Amino acid sequence: MTVRPNRYSVVAITLHWLIAIAILSMIPMGWWMSDAINDPSQQALAYRVFQIHKSVGFLILALTVLRVLWRLTHPVPALPLEMKGWEQFAARATHVAFYALMIAMPLTGWIYVSSGWAVTTDHPLAVATSWFGLFGISHIGFVEHAAEAVRRNIAFASMGAHSLMAWGAVVLVALHVGAALKHQFLNRDGVLAHMVPVFKHVDGPTAGEPATSTKWAERLAGLGLIVALAVAGAIAARPAPLAEGPAKAPVAASAPQDADVVAGTAQAWNIDKAQSKIEFSGTHSGAPFTGTFGQWDAKVWFDPADLAGSKAVVTISTASGKTGDATKDGSLGGAEWFDPSTYPTARFEADKFTALGGNRFEARGTLRIKNMTVPVVLPFTFDEASGVATVEGKVELDRTAFDLGMASDAAGSWVSKAIEVTIKVRAQRAS
Repeated sequence: MTVRPNRYSVVAITLHWLIAIAILSMIPMGWWMSDAINDPSQQALAYRVFQIHKSVGFLILALTVLRVLWRLTHPVPALPLEMKGWEQFAARATHVAFYALMIAMPLTGWIYVSSGWAVTTDHPLAVATSWFGLFGISHIGFVEHAAEAVRRNIAFASMGAHSLMAWGAVVLVALHVGAALKHQFLNRDGVLAHMVPVFKHVDGPTAGEPATSTKWAERLAGLGLIVALAVAGAIAARPAPLAEGPAKAPVAASAPQDADVVAGTAQAWNIDKAQSKIEFSGTHSGAPFTGTFGQWDAKVWFDPADLAGSKAVVTISTASGKTGDATKDGSLGGAEWFDPSTYPTARFEADKFTALGGNRFEARGTLRIKNMTVPVVLPFTFDEASGVATVEGKVELDRTAFDLGMASDAAGSWVSKAIEVTIKVRAQRAS
């Protein structure tokens, strides 16, 4: 007989209940958000719940890894001797199934979000992942960068497995709770006290260590149950073929080469970066958002008395666009949006200025984002005192004209097509 403790350790008990609470919150959360995400009136809340759901999933994965490591290095209480052989087998196999489930469910969820495909709409939907908005979590590279048809199949298979395992979790939790209550109130053998310290431990003969062959049979039974659920869910969720359109030849993306800046002939200005900013705003899932570009450079020549010689060239680092939300910021850095790895800068160049009366003017020029160049008219105000100028301007852009978010959200169902850009600049006359 192996000497075993009377109850689980404090660490094991803490991990058990943290994981249990997380799982019990995840199941209704998942069911609700899957329907609510397609309801415009609930879309904003459903989006936030989706992000919480992903964060809790990664928390469960991390806690489960810790729980397994702790379980492998610390003895657990023995089962009562009066338990029949099949009951002991089922109890141990169920524990293995729980461990497998708590690892497999977050992993299939991770695979699903990495695919960048929404099964509810059968359409691409690339959304970055963050942990409770604190820091980004990378998607699985070979899934994220696979061909679209492959990503679609992966999305359906992983979500099918994820969904069926969720139902498996409901059944396992019901069996686990039912067995624990039976032992506590019918058998009165103190098994529940192993994990709930408030219950009194019952001394009695305990079962010995099972044979090695039995151990492996228990492990294989528990693991096999979860694998069977995952495979069945993946097969059942196989998508229907997409209607084939005309084949498109792949186009290699490359950053366009901007022409060198040719100075204007009007008064030159030095920008005070600390007192200046470029902001952008719009709506996401019906909720407003605001972001800023932290890194940019501007060369400006401007004089209300010499509009013909006035000119402005602004170069913006696309990687510096931030909203303060790790999930949104991760999406902005994706290939569908600013794609900084391919297009590190955006550029606005204006060489036609018009007076509108008083301190109001407009600058006409072009804005390049990625490889799309679009004419832009920027209205602004210009005020100067003692050689210091204050400029404020605002323009509304159509993000679809710049190939931003076109694969996932060309219709503007998630992110508004209209994006407002606001500039506030403080500058001094250059000598």
